[in-house]
Amino acid sequence: MTAQLDHCTPLGPELTRRGLDLALAGTTDVAPSTMRVPLSYYSDDKLTDIEQSTILRRTPIAVLASVQISNVHDYVVRQVMEDSLLITRDRDGRAHVFLNYCRHRGAMPACGAGNARRFTCPYHAWVYDNTGKLKGVPGKAGFDDVDLDSYGLVELPTEERHGWIWAVLTTGAQMDLDAHLGPMNMELAQWNYGAFQYHDEKMLNSEVNWKGALEAFAEGYHFPFVHGKSVIGQNTIANTHVYDEFGRHHRIGFPFKWITDLDGTEAGGDMWEPSAQMGLIYWIYPNLILANSPVGVEVIDILPDGAAGKCTVRHSWMARYPATTDEQREMYDGIFAQVHAAVRDEDFAMLPQCSQGARRGQHDHMVLGRNEIGVQHMVRVLADALGISLA
Repeated sequence: MTAQLDHCTPLGPELTRRGLDLALAGTTDVAPSTMRVPLSYYSDDKLTDIEQSTILRRTPIAVLASVQISNVHDYVVRQVMEDSLLITRDRDGRAHVFLNYCRHRGAMPACGAGNARRFTCPYHAWVYDNTGKLKGVPGKAGFDDVDLDSYGLVELPTEERHGWIWAVLTTGAQMDLDAHLGPMNMELAQWNYGAFQYHDEKMLNSEVNWKGALEAFAEGYHFPFVHGKSVIGQNTIANTHVYDEFGRHHRIGFPFKWITDLDGTEAGGDMWEPSAQMGLIYWIYPNLILANSPVGVEVIDILPDGAAGKCTVRHSWMARYPATTDEQREMYDGIFAQVHAAVRDEDFAMLPQCSQGARRGQHDHMVLGRNEIGVQHMVRVLADALGISLA
């Protein structure tokens, strides 16, 4: 059926009912028509530069899960595109995101992750605290005509909400998270990601356009062909999904095969909770995928890597129910190993072929089906932000 885009079904039995009805009918939510996408959308290096300068460096993005710096004085250093970021939590519990470059000669004061009040640049030992203030300068007399209070670490616009630390990667830029998330605000709040337990993460570098990589998580059309031997293909009904838009963002519910067991039962109770019956995947514009299962969430953060045909993928997993025993931790290890293998050995084994097709294909466009409504939404939103006209 054609999705109703003027409203969103909230999390609850009504959403599960939609998934059950689609599964029983052997159909899916669809777009009004097919869509043509020019190959240059995926293959133009100049377009990738524009994407970084006008979208990725001007839009709030989730740079870290809050639980990764859950304690006062915790910190993490993270590479985001070409930038080294120092993400800290100060003694008052406030999160900060700094450019991890000393204001003297540009070396990196921090590395790795841990718990620290201060960071010392390895080049000339300038010292910064975890609020970014410059606290120590060896040979201070050599800088007696410099206002050292003006040489703290450069801080990026930052806000913590819904279990994530958000930042805009341009200093002095506007941070309006309410406007950015819009109707997705209430949806994310329901998940309480701040109470999840961070488990593990792995990095991938792939020869595929970052937008094309994101699109792999917006349709189930490929499930039986790419994921036929893994838990995704074995557990999920192919080419069937419940689709809702939240402004620039969206949610897709991929029904599990056992959803049909609900047929004839009364709606309500734990079995009618959407996360028990569907894989609920969010696209948080512009670069984040949150793939929720009954026991946790995959966090898939995809960004360009210097060219149209390259991207970086940070794939992590957080447990909905924190592990308290070695047996639980071992179980979570196994879950993440399975889902990461599917992403690495199935999705990202196929995607570079798509990227080569976009670069080398001697035709002018690709076509997206009505059943690829989530992919169409991604393309439409990003093309609009870039000023690209779609036929």
